[in-house]
Amino acid sequence: MAEGIRINKFLSEAGVCSRREADRQIEAGNVTIDGNPAEQGSRVFPGQQVLFLGVPVEKEKERILIAVHKPVGIVCTAEKREKDNIVDFINYPKRIYPVGRLDKDSSGLIFMTNQGEMVNKMMRAANMHEREYEVTVNRPLTDSFLKGMAGGIPLVELGVTTRKCRVEKLGKRKFKIILTQGYNRQIRRMCEYFDYRVETLKRVRIMNISLGDLKPGTYRHITEKEYKQLQRMLADSKNNPAASRKE
Repeated sequence: MAEGIRINKFLSEAGVCSRREADRQIEAGNVTIDGNPAEQGSRVFPGQQVLFLGVPVEKEKERILIAVHKPVGIVCTAEKREKDNIVDFINYPKRIYPVGRLDKDSSGLIFMTNQGEMVNKMMRAANMHEREYEVTVNRPLTDSFLKGMAGGIPLVELGVTTRKCRVEKLGKRKFKIILTQGYNRQIRRMCEYFDYRVETLKRVRIMNISLGDLKPGTYRHITEKEYKQLQRMLADSKNNPAASRKE
């Protein structure tokens, strides 16, 4: 600890926000170290006081990881200027923040936590961790659509091609898709490539943890068994900060 800890990592591990969001808050002048504005790359040393929006930051000793059923209309951000932010919506008694993104028009499973390093390992696309979604579209599914969705699609506006993935038909206009990436509005863009429009999109699983019968707007704590399995799955994952993406 003699060399200190980078301020964005310090904020992440304290459960304030993700590293990437911490960088934005630092740029906005919302973070100080011993009364001085923090800068990108600043380090925090033992005995120094960090303030976020004027409030002292201390590392929470309790490990918090909850599964939330995000309803449509709630925004997955800790940004207080967003009136529909998920932190205020959940109103958890201790400081936590969302793991990754689920766009405003989508619903389903999202984690909230104070475990910064776990967040980075879970959301980094290179670690190939699965997210499962149930999607309803505006017209009947065809075999060519399902095959095309599974095969990898060029998203020209993002300059990427999606990875091959698993797709399974669930009904006339409903299918399941399992991704290991999370590009901005990825599933919606993939469907639009084939002239389909998403009507409902719900994430039902992240890695080993399922949404189950959790009602919209409610949350539950991850069980010890789930947590231990999650840790095993993350054991070989890299923890570089994840890119900012909406799924």
